[in-house]
Formats: sequence, structure tokens, C-alpha cells
Amino acid sequence: MLGVVAATAPSLLAFNVAPSPTFLNQALAVAGWGWFVWGVAPSGRGAWTAAKPLWAALALLMGAVFVSSAWGALPWSLGASGLALLACAATLLASGAASRPLDEALRSFEAFCVGFAVAGVVNALIATVQVFAPSWPDGEWLALSGIPGRAVGNLRQPNHLSSLLTWSAVAVVALCALGRLSWRWAALLGSFVVVGVVLTASRTGTLSVLILALWGLADRRLPRPARVLLVLAPCVYAVAWGGLTAWSQSSQQAFGGAARLSEHDVSGSRFGIWSNTLTLIRMHPWWGVGFGEFNFAWSLTPFPGRPVAFFDHTHNLLLQFAVELGLPLAAAVSGLLLWALWRAWRGRWQAEGPGGVASRSAWIMVVLMALHSQLEYPLWYAYFLLPCAWAWGFALATPLQPGLPLPATPWTRSMTLAAAALIMGAAGSVVDYRRVSDIFTSYDGAAPLSERIEAGKRSVFFAHHAHYAAATVTDKPSQAMDSLNQATHFLLDTRLMMAWSRAWHEAGDDDRASHLAQRLREFHNPASDEFFQSCLASPPAMGSPPASSPASSPPAASAAASVGAAMAFACASPARALGWKDFLPAKTAKGP
Repeated sequence: MLGVVAATAPSLLAFNVAPSPTFLNQALAVAGWGWFVWGVAPSGRGAWTAAKPLWAALALLMGAVFVSSAWGALPWSLGASGLALLACAATLLASGAASRPLDEALRSFEAFCVGFAVAGVVNALIATVQVFAPSWPDGEWLALSGIPGRAVGNLRQPNHLSSLLTWSAVAVVALCALGRLSWRWAALLGSFVVVGVVLTASRTGTLSVLILALWGLADRRLPRPARVLLVLAPCVYAVAWGGLTAWSQSSQQAFGGAARLSEHDVSGSRFGIWSNTLTLIRMHPWWGVGFGEFNFAWSLTPFPGRPVAFFDHTHNLLLQFAVELGLPLAAAVSGLLLWALWRAWRGRWQAEGPGGVASRSAWIMVVLMALHSQLEYPLWYAYFLLPCAWAWGFALATPLQPGLPLPATPWTRSMTLAAAALIMGAAGSVVDYRRVSDIFTSYDGAAPLSERIEAGKRSVFFAHHAHYAAATVTDKPSQAMDSLNQATHFLLDTRLMMAWSRAWHEAGDDDRASHLAQRLREFHNPASDEFFQSCLASPPAMGSPPASSPASSPPAASAAASVGAAMAFACASPARALGWKDFLPAKTAKGP
């Protein structure tokens, strides 16, 4: 039951409250995995020794977050949320890595697997509805798919759903190998979740299914039925793909897989963002741009051929570390993570019996998430980060011999307290989130918007959302410069860049205003067409405003000319070259 709640509940919640479409799912994940830790609190110690590389990597990342907020420009609300999420991951890592009797370890892992098996089956059902009956979802109980013919689940992202389903396939095979599920039921449930992966039309999902087959071929210590199920997974995938293609053609209904095959950019703009990231790394090789500052630095650096989406991550974990932390620290963190992955493989690949099966299954789950992390950023979401931390710790742990459970120890009580902290912290974060969600929600009896914004600014974890509202609703953006200095470090989008450009113009700094306008123009976003409308009539010379209309012009032309003159900063190039550091607050503008 513990695993079912922790793994399934976050993936089933379709209801969300602005401004974040995933916050409630993540809060539910923190609470659910806190409850899981409470229920499986290990009897023994050993977590520190077993997972040394991961502890070191977490410590370095937490240090980087603190430095980015304390000495950099990252708002404390973003720094606090990053530190809190890493602390939650540390709790799950400690729970998974602590030594315990083998019987107790297997019960914990079986609960973990049952949770993901149930989550996969239910989410595969949701995927089936989204593709075959797209008119049924209402957005409240079942999320609407914004991509015709592709399943997104209630997590609203095809790749997220595919990773959840492949984890479910691993869980089903592990339960079969451990004797908790007959091979017939395992074949049925495993095939169903693989069909769900096909419904997502996710390329990451395709690679993950191939990894399942490789596991089946390589792991000769798995029971034969489990190996057969793994090796046949790509065959099930291929048959399902062919069947869905034929169904789509005969019924004239959409199947997203066909559209994926016809895409010209197989990377989904990833090649472009990776190229831009490498440029930023070359510009800042030693110290990086600062933890959490990729979007800020990338958006404000000239990239005329940039991908036009507003990317807030590099979609590659190693590049994310390199661009934000700098090459030396990124090499240290990445090396520690690879060491931990290798250490878990070396210690468990040759292990016999149920303990070896459980450890290798957990290791494969981590490998699948590592693959996904090279193409996206799933570990920025609590519903992936926390179970991945537990599975990684479990793969590194050394189960004791079978025997009676050990009596409660100070370690057990410490884990129970940590679990309680996760549960209470999740509840507290929901209360804290209410401060900013009120800004974006209209209801009877609501306080004036200005009061709600001021209340939102006092949020511990989400104040940046309130600052976004303050910066984008005012008629005088220059009066909200403090809010702009904070909101712009979360995600620079069209509204925010237009407001920030106007703010610098009102403040008398047209060079910064023009630089922002030119960066916004690179995104080719239709929402900025009106902002650049005056540039279409009389494009200005580079580095200079457009010429004013003659005095004899009719009133309408004079009015248009005055608007053009007022918006000249949006059309002209800045007189001096600027970089992203020129937009940092004064105290951090001279960073490394």
C-alpha cells in the first residue's frame, strides 16, 4: 500500500492550480515518498558508507545552490526550493542505502515495485483513453492531450509518461523474478505497459524498451521467464506500433507515431540548444553561469539561430552541470555519479538469489532515468527524483543475511523523523503555494490584486511567481525593477522580456532596452508582434533610432511617428555590446 500511494498518486493527479502545472503532483510525491520512508524505516545503518559517491555529489550540488543564491543573483525562493528538493532526495537515498536484513530489504523493494506496477497499469489505461477516446478527458480527472494522437498521461508530458511506464515494466519483471507474480500475469501486464509506451510515441521510450531487452540478454541470473519477457519487449513494441499505424490509416484517426517519423528535426530542437550550451560553456568554462541560471544566461546571449522555444534546461544532465557549475565542478559531480552507478553495477551484477535480482532491478531503473536525463530533465521533478534516489541507494546497499528484523535503533528513529519532516514539509509547501496561486485565481471575495501580489512576495519557495505578476501587470515596469531582477531568473518569456525592455527604456538605458528587444526578436514569438509593429513601417538604421516625421505630416502620421520614436529602442541595435552579466543586479554583476 505504501508503494502504491507513493508511486501512483502523483501520476494520477490531473487537477492543478496556476501558476505551476506540476506543483501539486510534486507535493503529493514528497508526502507519498515520506510516508514510504516512514513505513520501511530500515533497522540498520550503513547508508553513509554504501552511498559515499552520491552523498558527495549531493553535497556539492547543495553547495552550488547556496552559493548561487548567497553570492549570485538566484532568488532565495528558487534557492530554497532547490535545497529542499535535494534534502528530500538525501532522505530517500538514506532510506534506500541503509543496510537491513535480507527479508526486510526484499519486502521494501517489493512494495516499491508493486507501487510502480500499479502506477504503470493505471497510466497505460489513461494513455489508451487519451488516444482512442480523446473526447473523454475533462482536464480535471483525466488530463487533455495537447498533442493529437499521443498519450501524455496526467503528468502531461509524453516522455514523462514513457519513463513511468518503462519503470513499471521493470517492476513487473522484478516481481515475476522474485516469485510474487506469475509469468502469465507478468506477460499480460508487461505487454500492456509497453503498448502504453507506444501510445506516447516517445523516442526516449523506444530506447528504454531496447535497454529492457539488453538487460534480458545480459543478465543470465534472472529466472528464464523474466528474461523471455524482457527480450520480447521490443517485439511487443513493434507489433503495437504496426497495429496502431494500420488502425490510424483505416479509421482516419491520429496516431502521433506517424507524425514523429515525419519530423525533420529528430532531436526536437535539442541539437540547437546543445550547440548554444556548448557556446556558453566555452564562454564560461571555469565557474559556469551559476546554478539555476542557464535560462537567464542563454536568453540574454545573442544566438540568432536559437531554438524558438523558451528553454529553461539544456535537456542533458551533463551539459546542465557543465554550463551552470563550470567544467571542474561539473566533472567532479558527474564523476561521482558515474562512480556510484559503476559501484552499484560491480557489486550487484554477479549477486545470486533474490537479493541480486532486486538490486539489479533497482540499478536498471536508475540506468533508465539516467538515459532520460541525457534528453530531458526528469530529475527536476520530485516524482522522479525521489524514487530514483531510493532505488539508487538500494542498488548500492548490502543486504544482511536472512533473519529476524533487528530492534529499533537510533537510526530507525532518525529515518522516521526525517519521513515525518517530508510529510509536514509537503503540507507546508502547499500552504506556501496558496500565497501565489491566489494571484492567478479569480474568486469572490478575493483581496485586491496588489495585496495578493504583496502577500505572494512573502512566499518562501514561490515568491518569484509573485514578482513575475508584479512586473507584468504594471503600466510602469521601471517601478517594478526589483521584481524584474527576481522573476527573470526563473524563466524569461515574452511578457517578461517585453516588460523588462520597457523598464530599461523608462529608466533611460536604451542600450539595455534594445539588447533585450533584440534577444526577444530571436525567438520569433507571435505574442511579441505588436511590440515590434512600429519596426515594420520604417526599420531604423543599426545602432540608431528611426528618423522622425517632418513637421508638415498630417496628425495621424505625426502620432504614428511619435509612437515609432517612443519604441525606437525595440527596433534599433544597442550602441554598445552587452552580455548577460550586464543585466545582473549591481552586487553580482562582477561575478567570475
